[in-house]
Amino acid sequence: MRTVVFDLDGTLADTSGDLIAAANACFRGMGVADLLCPSRDVGVALRGGRAMLRLGMERLGRGGDEAEIDRQYPLLLAAYEGAIDRHTRLYPGAMAAVEGLREAGYRVAICTNKPEALARLLLERMGVLDRFHALTGADTLSVRKPDPEHLRETVRRAGGDPVRALLVGDSDTDRDTARAAGVPSVLVGFGPSGADMAALSPEAIIGHFDELPAAVARLIG
Repeated sequence: MRTVVFDLDGTLADTSGDLIAAANACFRGMGVADLLCPSRDVGVALRGGRAMLRLGMERLGRGGDEAEIDRQYPLLLAAYEGAIDRHTRLYPGAMAAVEGLREAGYRVAICTNKPEALARLLLERMGVLDRFHALTGADTLSVRKPDPEHLRETVRRAGGDPVRALLVGDSDTDRDTARAAGVPSVLVGFGPSGADMAALSPEAIIGHFDELPAAVARLIG
């Protein structure tokens, strides 16, 4: 069975606003002002909680303070869970593309480095969790992207064949995961790092989700 697997943050949805708000809540708890800006730091937000904390600590002149980052990380997750869908928006055409793929006979799944419970909560709040045949997160398995087994197991859980799969993402992590698994990657050119996608040499780049069905048909039939 052919399977299309999606990354979540920066691919299906712009989650940066809620992620940045959670990081800034941590910095305020430390007694300082907000250190991340929603208009400037979207790219780092989509790389995850620890990346945001590291950037903020660098701006405080405390770069390399991993002990404080470790202390703040669970606080960030708690703050994020409490307001997970306040600013998050699905990218235009994302769910139309998912529905079109389902109707064409593809299995569809999500493989994200967000903790699984948070990914499920977000998709449930947005009313789309049931549109995916499987979802795996950073803590679902003992490995995570870019380890190819994370992608392969996602495909298996969706009822697909790992050699007839494709990963849609927005980063070098997604490209590297697909490459390690021996399957094509399609990267999105509309996110905050869209201009950098060509340098990663994926099998395809899409500027809008309208372009995804043709790319999928060309790459995995």
